Amino acid sequence: MQGASGSKVKDVPLLDLDAIIDDPNTRIVVCCGSGGVGKTTTAAALGLRAAERGRSAVVLTVDPARRLAQSMGLTELDNTPRRVAGTKGEGTLHAMMLDMKRTFDEIIEAHADPDRARQILTNPFYQSLSSSFSGTQEYMAMEKLGQLRRSGDWDLIIVDTPPSRSALDFLDAPERLGRFLDGRFIRMLTAPAKAGGRSAFKLLNAGFGLVAGAMTKLLGAQVLKDLQTFVSALDAVFGGFRARAEQTYKLLQAPGTAFVVVAAPERDAMREASYFVERLAEERMPLAGLVINRVHLSPAAVLSAARSAAAAEDLESRGEHELTAAVLRLHAGRMQLAARESRQRDHFVSAHPTVPVAQVPAMPADVHDLDGLREVGELLAAQHQTSRQ
Repeated sequence: MQGASGSKVKDVPLLDLDAIIDDPNTRIVVCCGSGGVGKTTTAAALGLRAAERGRSAVVLTVDPARRLAQSMGLTELDNTPRRVAGTKGEGTLHAMMLDMKRTFDEIIEAHADPDRARQILTNPFYQSLSSSFSGTQEYMAMEKLGQLRRSGDWDLIIVDTPPSRSALDFLDAPERLGRFLDGRFIRMLTAPAKAGGRSAFKLLNAGFGLVAGAMTKLLGAQVLKDLQTFVSALDAVFGGFRARAEQTYKLLQAPGTAFVVVAAPERDAMREASYFVERLAEERMPLAGLVINRVHLSPAAVLSAARSAAAAEDLESRGEHELTAAVLRLHAGRMQLAARESRQRDHFVSAHPTVPVAQVPAMPADVHDLDGLREVGELLAAQHQTSRQ
């Protein structure tokens, strides 16, 4: 494996992404990584390459950025998968962006009778929970992934997760939901509704009344009533939420899933990549490997930064060939950058020697269309193809 500065790192396994997306047993690819490392572009490029190699693929992004829609030639993305036109080959490509409130609404409508659904959807606490409650986005991402998988409409689902460490928060969704449902406050609010007989209701209310009186003074009677109504109405529906989340969690651990960690060759991004790799190992999630984006390479790597800088200094001291000296200075800076990137990669490899790695060279311009995504896909595959020759 050639490093960013031309040095060779021995015995580093190369990430074969074509083998992953070509394998009919691969049904889910999850791209995770910190923000600003090209994760959305990588997910879209993998989706396009998979489609053009015969797969029926859908890309689900939970990143609020609109770059995915723009690069695929779509005016917008929403909670419904949209067909991407302009792909080549026999496969198909769809893309969508998670709308967590709409997904939440759909779950309520599907798993509650009309009266109860209307009661929940119009409740002020539900409206707040479905749009701003901590962890809702990650849980809804898990729900939507489960929906896409159960539909059977696509044989490959590619998930572009939110930036930073929250990208793996959906792994905690079932446990977080369980803690919320089993919490003392929630059980206290639902207890009177579950009491059954009048005597039991009175007994429970004896204790509840003291707390309710204090909360009524603090929140107001209507607010407390809305909260009780919301919790009671959701009680039956939440059980299904938890069961489906646990099913999707098991699906993420299954052999048909592949996690791809995406990073840039920078210290903070590579540190985050290490965190993702270690967390996935703890959760026994199937890690495919690491993609390092925007790596700076140079065909003139034989001319080191030191030699370039020395030659430029010599020309400048003699007042000769100013343009040549400027080019040498530029090359010296690029080689210094490449050396720093190579060291960051080598640190990761030393800590995780068994993790397959793919490097994507820095491109001269931002990716904004299918041709750009196609080129990224080719670059992702090129390194492994070269190693076979």
